[in-house]
Amino acid sequence: MRGFTGLLLLVLLFLVLSFRQGIALYVDWLWFQEVGYTQLFTTSLGYKLILGILSGGLLSALLYVNLKIAAVAPTGFQFSRADNVIELPPTDLIDPLLRRLLLPGSLFLGLLAAPQGAENWERLPLFLNPISFDLSDPLFGYDISFYVFRLPMYQAAYHWLMFALALTTVATAAVYFLYRGIQYGPQGLFLSERARAHLFVLLGLLLAVKAGGYLLESFDLVYSPRGAAFGASYTDVYANLPALRILALLSLIAAALSFTQVYRTGFRYLIIGIGALLVAHLVGLNLYPSLLQRFRVVPNEVDAERPFIERNIKFTRLAYGLDKIESKDFPADEQLTAADLKRNESTIKNIRLWEHRPLLATYAQLQEIRTYYKFVDVDNDRYMIDGTYRQTMLSARELSHQHLPSRIWINEHLTYTHGYGLVFGPVNQVTPEGLPEFFIKDIPPVVTVESLKITRPEIYYGELANDYVFTKTTARELDYPSGDQNIYTTYEGRGGVTIDSFWRKVLFSAHHATLRILLSEDIARASRIIYHRQIQERVKKIAPFITFDRDAYLVIAQGGRLFWMIDGYTTSDRFPYSEPMRRGGKNYIRNSVKIVIDAYNGTADFYISDPKDPIILAYAKVFPVLFKSFEAMPEDLRAHIRYPQDLFTIQAHMYATYHMQDPQVFYNKEDLLSIPRRTIEGTEREMEPYYTIMRLPGEAKEEFVLLLPFTPNKRDNMRAWLAARSDPPHYGKLTALDFPKAKLVYGPKQIDARIDQDAFISQQLSLWGQRGAQVIRGSLLAIPIEKSLLYVQPLYLAAEKGSLPELKRVIVAFGNQIAMEETLEQSLQRIFGGKPSPQPVQQPMVATQTLTTEKELAREALAHFSRAQELLRQGDWAGYGDELKKVEALLREMQKGR
Repeated sequence: MRGFTGLLLLVLLFLVLSFRQGIALYVDWLWFQEVGYTQLFTTSLGYKLILGILSGGLLSALLYVNLKIAAVAPTGFQFSRADNVIELPPTDLIDPLLRRLLLPGSLFLGLLAAPQGAENWERLPLFLNPISFDLSDPLFGYDISFYVFRLPMYQAAYHWLMFALALTTVATAAVYFLYRGIQYGPQGLFLSERARAHLFVLLGLLLAVKAGGYLLESFDLVYSPRGAAFGASYTDVYANLPALRILALLSLIAAALSFTQVYRTGFRYLIIGIGALLVAHLVGLNLYPSLLQRFRVVPNEVDAERPFIERNIKFTRLAYGLDKIESKDFPADEQLTAADLKRNESTIKNIRLWEHRPLLATYAQLQEIRTYYKFVDVDNDRYMIDGTYRQTMLSARELSHQHLPSRIWINEHLTYTHGYGLVFGPVNQVTPEGLPEFFIKDIPPVVTVESLKITRPEIYYGELANDYVFTKTTARELDYPSGDQNIYTTYEGRGGVTIDSFWRKVLFSAHHATLRILLSEDIARASRIIYHRQIQERVKKIAPFITFDRDAYLVIAQGGRLFWMIDGYTTSDRFPYSEPMRRGGKNYIRNSVKIVIDAYNGTADFYISDPKDPIILAYAKVFPVLFKSFEAMPEDLRAHIRYPQDLFTIQAHMYATYHMQDPQVFYNKEDLLSIPRRTIEGTEREMEPYYTIMRLPGEAKEEFVLLLPFTPNKRDNMRAWLAARSDPPHYGKLTALDFPKAKLVYGPKQIDARIDQDAFISQQLSLWGQRGAQVIRGSLLAIPIEKSLLYVQPLYLAAEKGSLPELKRVIVAFGNQIAMEETLEQSLQRIFGGKPSPQPVQQPMVATQTLTTEKELAREALAHFSRAQELLRQGDWAGYGDELKKVEALLREMQKGR
């Protein structure tokens, strides 16, 4: 009776879980209908069902058939109960219970195995739709598509077979043991003829499958980490590979001996077969390779490993797209003049003076308007502003349910449904108070330039992970606050699933585990429920087989609508000989997809940006409705695609090692590069790539590029930098500029040290610190201009207890000269003389806050006097005179105050 009650409870639990999963599945179906990708939902579900049924069903059948055969009491000789060492219940007691549980038990185990089989469903469509890489591996001669598309499925099938046969063998032996088909007594182990034949056949099958495993393992040698470089090494090719082939043959012989043992008494043939296999395994895969490595490879490792290092270099560069990098020599002269700056006026105008972190804090203080609005991130982009190509920074004003003044259910799900508008401004303009200049600001959006407009500022889909909301309800939906009042709206978009019946309300109440949806009178037949609103979650739900960039960015379309753009990657860990990434273990990556999400409607369009990538072409065969050609992207959005920062960072880390293509140099790591490290907020971190508008050496016009410098390993001087181009027709092209090895070019850390050692600058920083202000040093930007390198670093001041950073100074470093002035123009003028063309800004670059007390005027005068003494020691008479004039002006100001 207890057994029956337990079984009933198990069935009820299964039904409850199935009911909840059924509801979740139907809710997903409705959502895929909304986004227009039902074909993807049904296709992926079909693959999951096929793999789940195959893995679970075959396991259940295998277990049931074998256990059914074993569940028979043996005939002939048996030990007496007294002679049997292990006491067991009588078979007439075991038999009824086992036969009753045999079928449900097998089905239950199969049911547990089914989700595991369906979990990696992405392998099956790739296995069935491989696309050639037009490249063969040098060891076996197979196309790379075999390793990326076919081999993972073969290995999954092998592991399933080994698990299923091992489980079946153990379970079958246990049943024979219960039925006295296997007994152990004073005379030793006894197997009935039935048990003997059955178990030896299962062991033979296991050994035969293991033979296939050894052959599959030989293909894994192309991912071996044992040699001087990743991939098959000398020892792998000349020791492990022959050993694996011999082991596969021995495993087949052992399987044949196991089958033969069925017709022979004892265990002699089986012991010989398995014993020989174990000895060969230990010798062939452990002893012999270690001896070969020690006595043949290590004494002359470079020559032995040379061809294998060459393979690693070639395939790693191909896997990460490093083979397309164009390398150029960059002399890094120190001969830049004011005339050169004039020729590169657009580059100078677009030097980014606003750092992401202080700018985000400033946006929060000036433009969040209400506590429930939040700026999550600041995005870099470029726009044509009244006919001028400008680099800009923008941030979406999103709604945060966590910061609502009253977090009741109606507020979170019916009233406060969306964010509103954005802030948008140039990277290099500030107000007289040291605050950012805005081209777009406030609620509703105020646009100060003619070339931009915002027609649909509502943001229903964004980067914040808010919960579901209902629109088109009878409750008032907040559009935006206006003074002491609120403006309300009704959603007019296509996003969301309609609640067109009582049963839909029941469905979503059950899914979200709340009765409020069912009982709410505000939710009508025309109402819509919008869920999966967080854009990263949204695209992962649609295409879980794509890896997405962490930084989504907002784009203003020509018509004034807002769109999110996300970069998508196809990745693999099965590219032969390619060095894996430090995190995640992937060793192949392509930026194959650009995703565009409408911030109002929630529509998600996937555009193929790399039609040469075999992985994305394979997925496009499986899901033809999902992917569109890149040319189908609207032209106004296509103008804002940019080279993704995550991909560029991965490529830069790989390029630091794999720019060395000579095996000897690579082996000795003679020219290893590093990404410069800087101390930021007390923590040493790698420099991040940064976007800028500049004219690359040898090019006719400025363009939007992503830059990152390199230093020699464990050195601080500059050695090279890498640039990724974002503007058509050169989008995606990578350029590396190599600096002379015999010439000292200051690196970021050295420039930081020189700034700290400058007497005037250090004194000024100390002075600000004494006034209770927090000095924030922005990113140190290395800008190549002509054949020279210019460093620029902005300085911000923020109150210790406040959080409103103001741009206070701009430091410029060139060669052995450093200048810190109120504006970039003034710093450049101090170093280069002349007068660079003024920047077309609406306000001066920076204006210092008025000094109102005699004490502050005296401190400022002392700082200028100290600077004058420093310039006098350097022999800079012009600078010395300028500083004395400033001292005189401050003294006169103090006299007026009296």
